[in-house]
Amino acid sequence: MQIQVERTEYKEIEALRDLYRQEANCQIICDSLLRRELADAYLILVDGRRAGYGGVRNKYDPGRLMEFYTLPHVRSQAQALFRELIRVSGAIEIEAQTNMPLMVTMLYDCATDITEGSILFQDAFITDLPCPNGVFRRATPEEAEAKGAWVVEAGSGVVAWGGFLCHYNPPYGDIFMEVAEPARRQGYGSYLVQEVKRVCYEAGRRPAARCNPTNLASRRTLQKAGFLPCGRMLVGKIVLGG
Repeated sequence: MQIQVERTEYKEIEALRDLYRQEANCQIICDSLLRRELADAYLILVDGRRAGYGGVRNKYDPGRLMEFYTLPHVRSQAQALFRELIRVSGAIEIEAQTNMPLMVTMLYDCATDITEGSILFQDAFITDLPCPNGVFRRATPEEAEAKGAWVVEAGSGVVAWGGFLCHYNPPYGDIFMEVAEPARRQGYGSYLVQEVKRVCYEAGRRPAARCNPTNLASRRTLQKAGFLPCGRMLVGKIVLGG
């Protein structure tokens, strides 16, 4: 088996990435990096035929291998393909979502000093939380520019705001929110998330979310609104044995 890895343009791996996304069947946290040229694309060939691809960050956390995919008929040789990708690209780190088995396997085979980053959430159940004292509405243009597309207004002003981002892999919409300091721990955040989930579905997107593992308040808010953890981002330093 002859393995060849070569730097290439994004358009050369785009069709392979479609297969990668379908197989993942989850929100991919760093989905846009290759498309936006914030990561370098590598085509993997076996005996002269297309067998897979890889992606290595080039701007933020440069040298971090963040995507790897092989076609099914060469999957049994994944480790050899991955090691050649590391050699050619000069990658120094690996990142992997725990809900994407191939990359997690490569991480534990080829890296050490593994640390945990973002927690990824998926919509698990529908809630019927009441608004504590206010109304959920679309933001005005001025509010949307500063905060987000949707707000909760209570009393004399806006107490919570948020929306969903669509630059991740379809059909996922990444929900974000924030609550004004005086209005925290009163239920506004979870109510906002619940309602943003609804409008996300109405827009034809599947709600997802992520947060820092140390942000316990955000984790509780997301879970109260029907989200549950489905994966975590891990990062390790590459150490290759024999």
